[in-house]
Amino acid sequence: MSRAALPGLPSRHPLGAALPALYAADDLAQRFTAGLDTVLAPVLSTLDNLAAYFDPDLAPDDFLAWLSSWLAADLDPAWPEGLRREVVARAVELHRLRGTARGLVTRLELCLGVRAEVHDGAGAVWSPDPDGELPPSVGVVRVRVRPGRSGPVDRAAVEALVDAVRPVHVTCVVEVGDD
Repeated sequence: MSRAALPGLPSRHPLGAALPALYAADDLAQRFTAGLDTVLAPVLSTLDNLAAYFDPDLAPDDFLAWLSSWLAADLDPAWPEGLRREVVARAVELHRLRGTARGLVTRLELCLGVRAEVHDGAGAVWSPDPDGELPPSVGVVRVRVRPGRSGPVDRAAVEALVDAVRPVHVTCVVEVGDD
């Protein structure tokens, strides 16, 4: 929906009423300012409600995608509106947890409705040569998911989300349980 063309939207701040007394009785001035009121009414209405545009719970649906781009909250258009609003509302928290086991579990539970556990392989490796090949990965992170509030687990969706949020140097294996 476009907020730029709402027929019959009255101006909360009509310009004709703010004119000096000399022009207040002039019919041409009043008609001219009424035309400006029609053009400015959507702009003034938007500015009057500007705070609501930055609240994920109140923002218009078409503005939510733009708001999510400001926060780098990747939204899937196929998600229900309530989930998209919650992801935008929790974007800062999700960014703070990004790259951690807790962040991955939170993201999986929020976005896909699955119960998840992350089992991290311990260890560290390094290369003594700064220009040499990267050393092989020590451990593999196992992500175990089970059905949650969403019903059966969509393995492809889980793997896509894990690949999108995991650190690039970490190898993850997704295991799907049915309990």
